[in-house]
Amino acid sequence: MPAWLDNLIPLKAPRLDHEQYAGWTPRAVARRGLGCRLLADERIPVAGGVTLSADVYVPKTPGRYPAIVQFAAYSRELHTAGVPTGSNEIGSPPVFTDRGYGQVVVMRRGMGRSGGEMAPFLSDADVDDHEACIAWAAAQPWCDGRVVLFGTSYYGMTQPLVAVRRPPALKAFFCNEICTDYFRQITQFGGAPGLFFANLWMGANFPEAMVRLRVPPVVRAALSHVLNSPLKRLWEPVLMKQVDGLFRKFMSATPVRPVRDWWVNWLIDGKTRETSIIPAGPAGRLDRIEVPFVVAQNLGYFNLHQFGCYDLFQNAGTPQGRKWMILAKPHYELPVYAWQLEALAFFDHILHGTDNGYADEPPVRYWLDGAERFVGAADFPVPGHEVVRFRLASGGVDQARHRLVEEEPGEASNGDTVQPDAGSNRSSNTWIAIPLGLPVVGGLDEVAPQVLSFEAPVVRTMDLAGPVTLRLRFSSNEIDSHVVARLGRVAADGTFRLLSLGTISPARRRIDGARSTACEIAIDTTRPEPLLPGEPVDLVFSLTIGPVRLQPGERLRLDIASRTDLLRSNVSEGYVQFDMPVPPYLARNTLHYGPETVLEVHRVAG
Repeated sequence: MPAWLDNLIPLKAPRLDHEQYAGWTPRAVARRGLGCRLLADERIPVAGGVTLSADVYVPKTPGRYPAIVQFAAYSRELHTAGVPTGSNEIGSPPVFTDRGYGQVVVMRRGMGRSGGEMAPFLSDADVDDHEACIAWAAAQPWCDGRVVLFGTSYYGMTQPLVAVRRPPALKAFFCNEICTDYFRQITQFGGAPGLFFANLWMGANFPEAMVRLRVPPVVRAALSHVLNSPLKRLWEPVLMKQVDGLFRKFMSATPVRPVRDWWVNWLIDGKTRETSIIPAGPAGRLDRIEVPFVVAQNLGYFNLHQFGCYDLFQNAGTPQGRKWMILAKPHYELPVYAWQLEALAFFDHILHGTDNGYADEPPVRYWLDGAERFVGAADFPVPGHEVVRFRLASGGVDQARHRLVEEEPGEASNGDTVQPDAGSNRSSNTWIAIPLGLPVVGGLDEVAPQVLSFEAPVVRTMDLAGPVTLRLRFSSNEIDSHVVARLGRVAADGTFRLLSLGTISPARRRIDGARSTACEIAIDTTRPEPLLPGEPVDLVFSLTIGPVRLQPGERLRLDIASRTDLLRSNVSEGYVQFDMPVPPYLARNTLHYGPETVLEVHRVAG
């Protein structure tokens, strides 16, 4: 198809009327109104005589501009069309080019129009190629020699991975939804293989048809006018309610052979760091990062993205005042268009010195559920916080609603035994664990519940923001089981709002202190210690961060079960939690009450 057709129809940008700024509005922009022009299928030379394919979007107005380089595993053929595939993690090019930035969207080796053979995802070869793409972009006649990075998920994870190498042209990056320890945060989350995510991700992005997909730029542009039209307000809410069904369809697809080989290693053979082929990730080397960055995290993610942002913010070598962290309210959209304007304000501040107010923004901004606004902080966990402990206490029979009892400062901290609560006379409660997908008899929960629920009435307003830690004295009648915990807010009208989730395999309970951060207790899942049936053990694990303002008349609720599908929320409500293939056995699990069984949260000044 002739090259002149590539720009016959201009790309239509979406309405960016959803969340873009974390509680502020810039007072100035560096440039605007520069238009968009596509340089399709540019070839970037990398090692071994291979060239990678890149679509390059530049302002129509001639000049030299900073480049935004984006490197990932996916086909880019549908990204700019607005097709709701779920893999648009680059944003909309006209938004960037109109503000004076070139956008370079690169496909990795062996994918789509790029040459070479596929290597495992996030490999050293990928990082080598990413580094070469940064140098190539800086040398282009339309570029002023400065490069920044932007993107979500895979496009976000590649950013700190290459930043630790300190490419000379790299001046800043803005990453969203990242992992830093790929083994622990992707393939073996909480001691369980990431089966459902791997099936979804690989099935959606790497069937033969997607790997070899060709959509001419003019067709993508025409589609963008249809899919980003005002009609989107009508069809998108309907689509969001069907996302779970779309996920199931993607999970049943057949990826190309190399990807299937990697699936077998990730989920079957690679149960330890030594046997897994997934690269380690940048964790442990983050102190080599020097450039300014912003890391944004959607608080609605659970067992894929979440803890990498805290690792990066805490351990990067970037000086204070040159790094920012945003914890955003739970939100899920197909495609991903969030944070483009926030990123542009950040890039304007760093590259152009624009007096837009970014320098005045606090290092941390987090969404406070219940207050429905962003709150600023100098660090995270928030300085000056107070650890509040809620003791788990029986409400009677297993099916009853049990209690969270706020401890007074110093209570039970000396290891003294806490007596069962008056009226319950029980020192333990039990729930049963049924492996996902197995049939059960009707009315089972009336005789043997699969969920234990605990509540505390809120008697005074308090803000919670920071690590959420659950400590349990636990036993089972099997050699292993699984524990999933959910924390939520019950409004005065009874509406439930999910706040955070956590999970642990009791046989994989050893704490990995070297990989833990101020916001996460890292668990060493590589050395299982099978349970002795009936013998209690101590479990200590982190739930995801869930800042909340609790008001009198509301209730704080903790639910404990053994399956994520019993506790998760629907994607249409903003939460993305992939089911997990647990528990491994039919079992009865016992929760033992006492000083070892408490929920710990962080209370901050309101």
